[in-house]
Amino acid sequence: MARRAVSISKATSAVSTALVMLLVLVPIGAVAMRAGFSKGAFAGLGVADWAALKFTVLQAGLSALFSAALAVPVARALARRQFLGRGALVLLMGAPFILPVIVAVMGLLAVFGQAGVLNGVLSALGLPKLQIYGLHGVVLAHVFFNLPLATRLLLQGWDAIPQERFRLAASLGMESREVFRLLEWPMLKERLPAVMLVVFLICLSSFAVALTLGGGPAATTLELAIYQAFHLEFDLARAALLALMQLMLVLAVGMVALRLGQVAGFGAGRGALRQRWDAGTLLLKAQDTLVLSLAAVFIGLPLAVVVLRGAVQIISLPASVWSAALTSLVIALGSTVLCIAAALSLAASRGRWTEMIGLLGLAISPLVLGTGLFLLINPYVSPQGLALPITMLVNALMALPFALRIITPEYARAEADYGRLADALGLHGAARMRRMIWPQIRPALGFAAGLAAALSMGDLGVIALFADGETATLPLQVYRLMGAYRMDVAAGAALLLVLLSFGLFALFDWRGRRDADA
Repeated sequence: MARRAVSISKATSAVSTALVMLLVLVPIGAVAMRAGFSKGAFAGLGVADWAALKFTVLQAGLSALFSAALAVPVARALARRQFLGRGALVLLMGAPFILPVIVAVMGLLAVFGQAGVLNGVLSALGLPKLQIYGLHGVVLAHVFFNLPLATRLLLQGWDAIPQERFRLAASLGMESREVFRLLEWPMLKERLPAVMLVVFLICLSSFAVALTLGGGPAATTLELAIYQAFHLEFDLARAALLALMQLMLVLAVGMVALRLGQVAGFGAGRGALRQRWDAGTLLLKAQDTLVLSLAAVFIGLPLAVVVLRGAVQIISLPASVWSAALTSLVIALGSTVLCIAAALSLAASRGRWTEMIGLLGLAISPLVLGTGLFLLINPYVSPQGLALPITMLVNALMALPFALRIITPEYARAEADYGRLADALGLHGAARMRRMIWPQIRPALGFAAGLAAALSMGDLGVIALFADGETATLPLQVYRLMGAYRMDVAAGAALLLVLLSFGLFALFDWRGRRDADA
């Protein structure tokens, strides 16, 4: 049975829990009060609102299913193969998720769109063109974003299986099928529900993808409906109802998912570089090569298009773009520190309700959260004066669910494997963290920090509500350039944004995996 973590005080966890609850529930309460929300108000939702709920659940479910199912063979191939460039491929797996959404959608359209590379090939072969708009286009984009994330999360699970288990399987003459059934499947039963939950929650709040690839009112998500209620109709009552519906939906799914999957209980191992004796046949090598090649093309081709389109313009960017880039870097680093500190505190408590509280960052629309904060602050202080610290705080909150999902299993495994030994040696507090927890969770911590920094760099949400004409982050600056029809400069700024986002992710992830068995 997993031990409760003791390296961080209960008081610290309680404070983190209370702050997260306040940051989520108070703003949505302000929106509801401003809208005059009352019991029984769901009866006021129209047919279009319920259709938005249905489409939201459908596309999120399909996206989670396909992302997790495709991630299993990709992660398994990476786990049992050592080859030149493997580290670069693992690093590439983080790229789509950390790309600013609008930039990634441009890359997908360049490959899969009406005038894209794929349709060009199909036309040359005399075959009918593919249509990217609609449900299948939304799901395709979500799989592009979330397949790499699901792969990285599952790869952590494979790395958690001790080397000695594979050595024992080889000595018993087990083939790949038996190894999967006895070693890999128990790990997948533990990890897959959580991975699908994360992808499902990400897709529930889909906005830019549904806006650009939805193809019409029939493909409206709850997030799009909230946006329309706020900015097109200024119907705060309807927007508050839709936000509450989204909140209840995510919490319900989260409560079910937290009951799924038990700790696989493989125990501690030496953590040496893994050799897979069961995967040495020519057929399995060819199978893994094909899987990894297809994954690399699917992920890399849209990224290559983004790079090529912006490379010409990046050297001649105006000073306003570089200033916005510096602002984004400051916000990203600050939000990363806040996010990781909160994630460590919540992971240490390891309570189910604490993890559910962490999921609140995905359960509420960032647009509603920002509007609620605007309503709370506006009567007392100019919101524009607090644009940067508020953006930093909200970005940390939005990245917290991902950081928790990455750090919590490794924290629990470290306590389960070495907690009794640490107790016997009298390791508590900071010493326990430094000598026992930190070495075990360092790769996961680096991955989580890189993800938090990259997500903050690419966020275009709250800053748009608070910023004045003089304040801008790099995503907001790209949006303004596109609105001014300076598309060439926008392409260069978008590439700069991609480089900074990926650079932060790579730096933190590399520091976490450096000198560690990742």
